[in-house]
Amino acid sequence: ETNLKATGIDFLKSQNTREHHTDGYNIKNLVVRRGQPFQVQVSLNRELRAADRLSLRFGIGENPTKIRGSLMSLKPEKEKDFNGWKISVVKKNGKECLLSVTSSPNAPVGKYTLNVKTGTNIYTPENGVIYLLFNPWCEDDAVFMADEAQRKEYVLNDTGYIYVGSAYSIYDRPWNFGQFEEFILDACMYLLDKSKLSLSNRRDPAYVSRAMSALVNANDDSGVLLGNWSGNYRGGTAPADWIGSVTILQNYYKTKKPISYGQCWVFAGVLNTVMRCLGVPSRCVSTFNSAHDTEENLRVDIYLNESGEKLNWMSLDSVWNFHVWNDVWMKRADLPDGFDGWQAIDSTPQEQSQGIFQCGPCPVKAVKEGDVYLPYDGKFVYAEVNADKVYWIVKKVNGKNKYTKVNADTQDIGKNISTKAVGQNKREDITLQYKYPEGSKEERKSMERACTFIRPSGMVPRSGYARTVEENSMGISMPMVLHETVTKTGLHLEITKTEALHPGNPLELAITVKASTPGNWTIDLAGSCQLQYYTGKVQANIGTIKETIKLEGRSEMQIPMKIAPDAYMKTLASVDDEVLILVTAIAEVKETNDKLTKETSMRFEYPPITVQMPEIAKLNNEFSCAFIFKNKLNVALENCKLMVEGLGIFKMTTFDQGDIMPGRIMKSEVICNPTRLGEKKIVAKLTSNQIKGISTEKAVTI
Repeated sequence: ETNLKATGIDFLKSQNTREHHTDGYNIKNLVVRRGQPFQVQVSLNRELRAADRLSLRFGIGENPTKIRGSLMSLKPEKEKDFNGWKISVVKKNGKECLLSVTSSPNAPVGKYTLNVKTGTNIYTPENGVIYLLFNPWCEDDAVFMADEAQRKEYVLNDTGYIYVGSAYSIYDRPWNFGQFEEFILDACMYLLDKSKLSLSNRRDPAYVSRAMSALVNANDDSGVLLGNWSGNYRGGTAPADWIGSVTILQNYYKTKKPISYGQCWVFAGVLNTVMRCLGVPSRCVSTFNSAHDTEENLRVDIYLNESGEKLNWMSLDSVWNFHVWNDVWMKRADLPDGFDGWQAIDSTPQEQSQGIFQCGPCPVKAVKEGDVYLPYDGKFVYAEVNADKVYWIVKKVNGKNKYTKVNADTQDIGKNISTKAVGQNKREDITLQYKYPEGSKEERKSMERACTFIRPSGMVPRSGYARTVEENSMGISMPMVLHETVTKTGLHLEITKTEALHPGNPLELAITVKASTPGNWTIDLAGSCQLQYYTGKVQANIGTIKETIKLEGRSEMQIPMKIAPDAYMKTLASVDDEVLILVTAIAEVKETNDKLTKETSMRFEYPPITVQMPEIAKLNNEFSCAFIFKNKLNVALENCKLMVEGLGIFKMTTFDQGDIMPGRIMKSEVICNPTRLGEKKIVAKLTSNQIKGISTEKAVTI
């Protein structure tokens, strides 16, 4: 009688991928999620009989073996369960045999090769590589997420926003994650292999997300993106020019070399793509006024000169206008109960953790409760959202620097923690997931708990130059929890804009000084305006004011501050980053010697790009999409480039627009050919020498 042989195998791709929510992946192979059944149909050279030996063998890695657990040999008639994998015969029909396979809900994720063994014969199909991902739909998977709307957003949504700007003016930057685009899944599999994670660590989303936080930056391991904050981006793409992760990951996969250049939102955008692609629920998280504290002492020292201008060269630590990282969703089997759910991971290379630039996963719950000793990197994340800000004024006295502490701000760091809302195009504030309400007793308890693990130093200025501090300006070292210093005058400062901040126009700003106690007060006010990078680094000083004002009792006065375009336009056109306007005010009350300082960062405001296209279009039917921009500013925009991308509609396209004069209108058109159903978004971004930050998006239903 003839030996049994397999002659073919059908992976039933459209049925399996629909059930596994993997039908979006643009790849020939079968992609399935762990812990959930999928079916394959095996064709044989004759009918299957009871005495036949048939096994499906799934192998992962090089030279898979049963002993190492990297080869699963599943026999539908005998061993139905192997290493938590299950197999059964659904039905036999002549020479066809329909089998159901369920992988273990904690199987290692990655690429498996499948072959069919019958007796001594082995059949290897073409495209026999199956991609196995994490499964948020499976209750026994560590990444299980119960809510369908959340799974749609955090796993399946391939577009979104990353929030940037400043706490005073938050801006949503559209971003294409594109986890289903061609080669993206392969790029993620390449990163998994590159991570050298052991097979058992590949089962665990905590190890996988930590490894990915290291591999998305190029430090240590020639990972995906090279960070650059220098302002010089020759030989690469300026960080502000990217509109999504797709080009970055595709080029990285093609060249296997780091892509130039990234800053925090680019790192977070790419890491979000990688985690969603692997099946781990993930979101981009932006924190405004994020502390980058180099000594884990929960304090950031900011040095000002007497005009209120921030001194770059003195500061060892910095407050970034915003910082973006990622939260990933999982159960933490390695931790005590109560720390499941969102975990912070960060791929922006800032500090080494265990000798490598990686950060997290750190339970968001641990940050909130002050349990900062829990792995990984709790102290670092805690300081980013909870440090105190201490202002020092530096005066030259007899050729030496003298430092006077002005005030400590305990509530300014870690503001407006933001992510895109589930199922809606708007910002959700998640600050209360990261911290208790400012000033509440729970917040104080959490702070005290954290302080037992983070050694706070006393109130000594930490500048590298501050070695000549006089005793009296220092006082005795104070306990850590600083309370907002309310001055005897009840002095309060507010900084606002009085006109829209359009490049090419004067910047019209105002400082409001309020006193809330009876009495006559003489107040010396110094105000300064600077252009700064989002990392807090000052790029240019563009104006100062000095006034002495008199206030009687409970009253206020508004002091205008106007900066002419000539003072800042040259700087604006010479940098390749989006810069912010930083206004700092120092007020000193003559009668009581009270000092107070306040700073606010603001974004420039730009004319919009409008997108004209139908709201509804048909699959594989061409339609046209037009981008229109009118330069309503008083300055010419030089060297304009328009970048547009529509996932599932058209590939990334760049138009060189040359110079656009004031009042002129630019129009560009793309012919779109939709290849996927559902709501699709088109993202457009315009950059020029003068302006980096104009972007927009528009949705179309296919």
